[in-house]
Amino acid sequence: MPRSTGWRRVLTGALAGLTATVGLTMAQAAPAAAATGTPAVVTKYSHTSTPGDYIGQGATAAYTPKTAAISAGGSAEDVRFRVSTDSTWWDVELAAPHGEKLHLGIYRNAERAAFRTGRSPGLDVSGDGRGCNEVYGQFSVNQIETDADGAITLLDATYTQHCESATAPALKGVVKYRAYPLSYAYTSDAGDYIGQGLSQTHTGSTSTFSISGYGDGFQYGVSGKREDWSAIITPPDGERFAAGSTYTTQRFHGPGTAGLDMGGNGRGCNSSTGELTISKLALNGDGTVKAFAATFVQHCEGGTPALRGTIHYYA
Repeated sequence: MPRSTGWRRVLTGALAGLTATVGLTMAQAAPAAAATGTPAVVTKYSHTSTPGDYIGQGATAAYTPKTAAISAGGSAEDVRFRVSTDSTWWDVELAAPHGEKLHLGIYRNAERAAFRTGRSPGLDVSGDGRGCNEVYGQFSVNQIETDADGAITLLDATYTQHCESATAPALKGVVKYRAYPLSYAYTSDAGDYIGQGLSQTHTGSTSTFSISGYGDGFQYGVSGKREDWSAIITPPDGERFAAGSTYTTQRFHGPGTAGLDMGGNGRGCNSSTGELTISKLALNGDGTVKAFAATFVQHCEGGTPALRGTIHYYA
């Protein structure tokens, strides 16, 4: 039977100000190197409209700064996000309950923003001259930041809107303005001890993420949705991690083999094999991890069932 493991929960807030160039120095003696795949902010908008939805007309849409003008304004009390091209436009308004500011989390039972009542949050998505008289829906705030004057500088949110009736066809969208990717998702095969055959996605609206140094590597943690996950990730002996590289893994690192020890909800492997691909990596000046993105596959105790996951920690 695999061992049972535990770890101390470490909670952190949003990452501030990734620089354009960050040195990679996973081993203390190694000199700084240019950062391949340095994280970049993401600005985009997309939605999917269920057939019968009046606003989206049953179609899908997706825009980036290369295809549209995208802006965000307002404050943490009431955010306004706009997408426009020469032929179309979309407006998304997300509002906190009266007297409050938006924070990380899920806002249910949203009403039309300009006419929200009591303690209800506000939502209003319109486009190309079409709007709702009444709105029923919810939205999630995964990341949000403001400047010293209270103006929105970063936003990562999703929404579901029903127009005129709570049972009307839905419009579902994703809103990102100068946001860094932040999520953990896993899929567990039937028979995998760690994930128990389940799948789950963690985002900033539901979960907290942490990272800290661990020898020549680092420890990554996720807490949310009644789950706690921890990964100890270390480079092969005498090496340092490089963005864009794939490594074979075992529980403890060794010559030519990286260390990957992913545990969840008190369950861990005595031994493991697998694979780790680090697609992006940025470090602080002291060599500690600032941001990274990776995918992994882990087999516990030499078995065939796998735990597969994707990590985006502000990258």
